[in-house]
Amino acid sequence: QVQLVESGGGLVQSGGSLKLSCALSGDSFSNYAMGWFRQRPGKDREFVAVIKRYADSTRYADSVKGRFTISRDNVRNLAYLQMNSLLPEDTAVYYCAAGLNFHNIIEFHAPDYWGKGTLVTVSS
Repeated sequence: QVQLVESGGGLVQSGGSLKLSCALSGDSFSNYAMGWFRQRPGKDREFVAVIKRYADSTRYADSVKGRFTISRDNVRNLAYLQMNSLLPEDTAVYYCAAGLNFHNIIEFHAPDYWGKGTLVTVSS
């Protein structure tokens, strides 16, 4: 059974940075495209970023483009989300996601597996 565990969330001031990590276990990491989603207070869960299996393509939500960077390490079985220039509106629970099909993540927001989430709070 695939499990995803996020880490790295916390409290940061506006303009600051955080780096989230996601560890995958239970299957071969390189089988999966990896994504990040978030759920802001009172809002539906939304797509943030996705990276293909061998990091040859990435996609970002317009709201984070230029500030967030998704990456992965296929040796350590880890995906990352580097978040810079954070804003109070980035406050959310951030979820890691893994999908056998890259397009299911980006087009349908339907990965095969979800993590339990990590809270990021950006103070003004």
